[in-house]
Amino acid sequence: MLPDDNIVGKSQAIKKIHNIIAKVAPTDSTVLLTGETGVGKGVFAEELHRASKRAGQPFVAINCSAIPENLLESELFGYKKGSYTGATADKKGLMEEANNGTIFLDEIGDMSLALQSKMLRVLENGEVRRIGETESKKIDVRIIAATNKDLWKEIAAGRFREDLFFRLNVVRIHIPPLRERRDDVLPLIRYFMEKYNAEYDKNVITIADDVITTLMNYDYPGNIRELSNIVKHAIIFSEKGAITKADLPSGMPAQALLEASKTGGLENTELPGFGFETLAGMEKRLISETLKKTLNNHTVAAKKLGISRSTLWRKMKEYGIE
Repeated sequence: MLPDDNIVGKSQAIKKIHNIIAKVAPTDSTVLLTGETGVGKGVFAEELHRASKRAGQPFVAINCSAIPENLLESELFGYKKGSYTGATADKKGLMEEANNGTIFLDEIGDMSLALQSKMLRVLENGEVRRIGETESKKIDVRIIAATNKDLWKEIAAGRFREDLFFRLNVVRIHIPPLRERRDDVLPLIRYFMEKYNAEYDKNVITIADDVITTLMNYDYPGNIRELSNIVKHAIIFSEKGAITKADLPSGMPAQALLEASKTGGLENTELPGFGFETLAGMEKRLISETLKKTLNNHTVAAKKLGISRSTLWRKMKEYGIE
């Protein structure tokens, strides 16, 4: 039976994806997950692993867009001691770490052509070769990849290998954006309320009707990730156990309320002028200011922020920080 506790939703689209996962998970077929940023591709990848015969083995995830190309190769394939400056000991790559389990290659559309060639060899021969070594090693890894790009366009532009695409695209699961599956909004709100109530030791149990209308009419350009941040913000600022319009991030509700008024959902479209900043906005501002203060030294900035360099690079790409 397919374990589906981690996938929240009741829309027809989610039910269809559940059925696909139930059929493909027990196999070793490669799977390509497609969809906009923030739709939860990582959650579906984990679900495929949990429902597979490899469930008791490692699940290793890596974001190909978050790590510079020269580091990504060593992260994936490892290296031999002395193969380059700083290689003071042999190191396994993530492909080897995932042996007998599953590796999830997120944003594979951002992988360089050189690395794509190496990944193709893994898929064709089940072998990896560490940087600096002359012999390959056999591995048994299931590969799940994900992208928010149109890989056909990337192939036409010469940025993605067609042969690798066909190797990955044995089973393709497309995850629609949240605006196309409104039936999932309320279940997701309930899920995130429980999550952040527990995380912040709060007891927020109700939502005002006009807030429900707002959230149901919003288009969520950031998809589930954005909804998660909205609920987190609301839980943090909520008082007396209820979420009101005042608890929503500033700038988010106006468009939703306008759309709601067009459909007769709300009579009053005006919002009080609360100057709350979204968590994403706060994070972007903090990272930008820290980079400025450290003269754009990524190593020092990451240390000051209390995060790894790879996380800093991912956040910079996500927020468009140069």
